[in-house]
Amino acid sequence: MEFKEVVKNRYSCKKYDSRKIEKEKLEAILEAGRLAPTAKNLQEQHIYVVESEEALAKIDKATPCRYGAPVVLVVAFDKNNVFTYPGGKRDSGVEDAAIVATHLMLAAYDEGIDSCWLNFFDPDKLAEDLDLPENEEILMILDLGYAAEGAGPLENHNSRKPLEETVSYI
Repeated sequence: MEFKEVVKNRYSCKKYDSRKIEKEKLEAILEAGRLAPTAKNLQEQHIYVVESEEALAKIDKATPCRYGAPVVLVVAFDKNNVFTYPGGKRDSGVEDAAIVATHLMLAAYDEGIDSCWLNFFDPDKLAEDLDLPENEEILMILDLGYAAEGAGPLENHNSRKPLEETVSYI
């Protein structure tokens, strides 16, 4: 699929059917995340593939937004292995994990898998419920699956501001 098609047509799926994701497609998605750039190539991301009934129940407890997805990726990063920017005010953890998550999301669509980026949850509580290491911080959850019949983008999906409102040349 052409990249322009992926970024234009991918949408946040809010209803999944029960079909399993093929192992080779899931591995291709995870590989795209592995190849994502990170500051100083620290690769501080950690992706948790949630697919067991027990683990999915923990996701459902954390958020109402799984929408029946059969697989959920939890994207976290190692807080102790980040690049601190000059000035010491910021580090690369959140942005690196966001780049990885974006690669996962776009690769999913390229593989014919629908997704939804979730941030409606308490990351600290979810990390505790999933028994993640204390040095890891969850950035987001990515639902993965095949869209159920009748699912589609929200009405405002194609509503975008013109470039001149979001871009400045200086």
